Amino acid sequence: VQLQASGGGLVQAGGSLRLLCEASGSVRTFAYMAWLRQAPGKQRELVATIDSDKTTTYADSVKGRFTISRVEGKNIVSLQMNSLKPEDTAVYYCNALIDLSLIWGQGTEVTVSS
Repeated sequence: VQLQASGGGLVQAGGSLRLLCEASGSVRTFAYMAWLRQAPGKQRELVATIDSDKTTTYADSVKGRFTISRVEGKNIVSLQMNSLKPEDTAVYYCNALIDLSLIWGQGTEVTVSS
């Protein structure tokens, strides 16, 4: 199983982006998927998670602005990011617990200009 992250880019402050993380291969059990980010010179931080019953959690810094959701019937999780701020600039990563294995996707870069 592999994870493919996509959707990053350059956006002005106040704008929106939608990140996607798709699991490819044979997926039997999908326990949870998470988005994390790492800004230059900072530690990686957890942004949002969604588990198999669609329970979600968010970092305080993104609550009310970001929405994590799973595309119905597919092994794809999206992160809708609205009202973006320059401090949201980071490389965003997805990971997932699939078939009892923790799998990481590659990063996708998000840059928010002021």
